[in-house]
Amino acid sequence: MAHVAPEDRSRSKVATVLRVTSGNFLEMFDFFLFGFYATYISKAFFPAGNEYASLMLTFVTFGAGFLMRPLGAIFLGAYVDRIGRRQGLIVTLGIMAAGTILIAFVPSYETIGLFAPFLVLIGRLLQGFSAGVELGGVSVYLAEMATPGRKGFYVSWQSGSQQVAIMASALIGYALSRTLAPEDVASWGWRIPFIIGCLIVPFLFYIRRSLEETQEFLHRKHRPTSSEIFASLGRNWRIVLLGMLLVVMTTVSFYTITVYTPTFGKSVLKLSAEDSLIVTFCVAVSNFIWLPVMGALSDKIGRKPILLVFSALTLLTAYPALTWLVANTSFTNMLIVLLWLSFLYGSYNGAMVVALTEIVPASVRTAGFSLAYSLATALFGGFTPLVSTWLIEVTGNKAAPAFWLVFAGACGLVATLLIYRERSPVKAGLAREAAAA
Repeated sequence: MAHVAPEDRSRSKVATVLRVTSGNFLEMFDFFLFGFYATYISKAFFPAGNEYASLMLTFVTFGAGFLMRPLGAIFLGAYVDRIGRRQGLIVTLGIMAAGTILIAFVPSYETIGLFAPFLVLIGRLLQGFSAGVELGGVSVYLAEMATPGRKGFYVSWQSGSQQVAIMASALIGYALSRTLAPEDVASWGWRIPFIIGCLIVPFLFYIRRSLEETQEFLHRKHRPTSSEIFASLGRNWRIVLLGMLLVVMTTVSFYTITVYTPTFGKSVLKLSAEDSLIVTFCVAVSNFIWLPVMGALSDKIGRKPILLVFSALTLLTAYPALTWLVANTSFTNMLIVLLWLSFLYGSYNGAMVVALTEIVPASVRTAGFSLAYSLATALFGGFTPLVSTWLIEVTGNKAAPAFWLVFAGACGLVATLLIYRERSPVKAGLAREAAAA
């Protein structure tokens, strides 16, 4: 057997991480754009009698894509667990690209009437169906190819790739706001970033097709059928439920500090679009730093301490932080508060994603991970912009989105305590799965 130098193995690992996370980049790139340009999209596709109603319709469409995620997790997840990680990642990228292309080129309501919002909704549903297994497929692939003892560090790059997408989309949005007149951005300029996303699709296909199947999957003697996977998911419903609660903290925090931040800055705090984009860019940089740092730390001290500390900090500090920001609104103060929330999110998520890959039985790892993640996103995280807008409207309190973050922190804290207790349903489920195998 030919000797492979350590530096060559290292370069190979880096190249594999880049290839496997490419689809995550496209997903988050488009999702963030939808949130940032929500006010323009609402006017183009969802005209209504007042700005609040139009914006709510847009966020309903944004959230509708998340309702497709559990279906994608179940059916595409079973496909990936049966056929293989590599082929599954190529299929999900194709479906996601179709939804992105549809949204980018649909004419406005004034041009084609009700077909416009209908086609945008179809695009969001396609994206949601694909995204239902994209995060799970990438996370499982990274976990299975990771160097022993560094699984947390490697899996953290699933979320890390999303932060790169946010940085790229924020920079593009900032450039557009500086070069185009506001009326041009509202009329047609907002489509440019979506078209850029379409243009990079062929490159993403090219680099994903070069992926190899993971050795762990190739060495597996039994490839479960779809019916066996569905039966296993049913037997392990407690693990899926606890995994979902674990993810709620991540997904609500993430969509609050990224997708909802531009709208919060512009519509609620009345800061400029440029200020909101700069804050969002800084948040993405902060996330990008904390995710691998805390993923690596979780390899050293374990997942449980990190999950407990940062879910508790979110529970205790979210409302005071946002209340202070609302009472002392400025660009600098918004940056300080969002960087604090970013620290909480990045630290928690750095340990959470790898923890979820570890508690789900290996035979249904992709489907189980994806279903837990998708349920959390569909029922909670994906509707964060909608819930935040509604909370402010009904309470009259501009800091009301913090109530949603407090709830998410409580979910993460309770889930961690239940998962890592001595006689947990997770351990019992894994034991049953091992006996059945």
